[in-house]
Amino acid sequence: MSDHTGPSLGAAEALAPATASDGALRSARRGSGGGGRGWPAKLRQRGIGTSWPAIVSWVFLVAILLTALVGPVLISADPVRQTSSALLPFGSPGHPLGTDDLGRDELARLVHGARPLLFVAFASTALAAALGTGVGLLAGYAGGAVEQVLMRAVDLALAFPSILLVILLVAAAGPGTTSLVVGVGVSLAPGLSRLSRALTARETARDYVVAARLGGTRTPRILVQEILPNIAGPMVAQVVMTLSVAAGFAAGLSYLGLGIQPPTPDWGYMVQAGQEFLYSAPRLVVLPAALTLLFVVACNFVGDDLRDALDPKGTA
Repeated sequence: MSDHTGPSLGAAEALAPATASDGALRSARRGSGGGGRGWPAKLRQRGIGTSWPAIVSWVFLVAILLTALVGPVLISADPVRQTSSALLPFGSPGHPLGTDDLGRDELARLVHGARPLLFVAFASTALAAALGTGVGLLAGYAGGAVEQVLMRAVDLALAFPSILLVILLVAAAGPGTTSLVVGVGVSLAPGLSRLSRALTARETARDYVVAARLGGTRTPRILVQEILPNIAGPMVAQVVMTLSVAAGFAAGLSYLGLGIQPPTPDWGYMVQAGQEFLYSAPRLVVLPAALTLLFVVACNFVGDDLRDALDPKGTA
């Protein structure tokens, strides 16, 4: 029988202060959120929303999403109905933000214009995430010739400027929401695939993946159940930041006439239509352009915030 039934008295005495210090440190960290018990305090404990730019960005994104979802129901004005009341200024009766050159309510157009832009941004980002993550998983796990072929194709796609690739894809398929989603999604997938491949290659060398392979676990199950959950943190953060690029592309292509087509309200097209009145009615350009810019900036701050919270190893 082994006589090492537990730590010696001296070792226990040495460990006790350390344990107490660790407990005090954890208590201090829990208390650093201001002692709140609500969900904001819980989010801060998880490292989310720990800075003012991140908090403001989260609030703005939630407000924009709620506006896109329920705003069109609450706004009674028709965003495409033309009237004789053209270019009314701020604060006009029945038109808080005035009207455009065709007499359409500017507030209604801004609210209704959020939905198509966000739909294209989210749908194209989801497509890019699926394609990029899938290619990166396969390349990083398989290695060898499979990795070389896939990543050389990715490098070839990255050799083209993304905006030119989007324009080529959308122009080939014709303007419209579907072609815009596919074009933006395909053009953004290569960047995500490189990150996915690097993360997958790192995880493939870990002991838990080696043990799963030696145990006879099938490749799809290893990829989905073992590797994907362990790379999800940094991938989610990068996908949120990619969302800002997708929104910028969607607005830019609508400005060029290759995106969402009129009379559907869209922030990008509203900038293009209002530039003729930039000096006489600058709000027609400034408001949709500012909302698009703020959405892009907020996505970047939120992506940074998620990266710090979900992938602390990458920020150490």
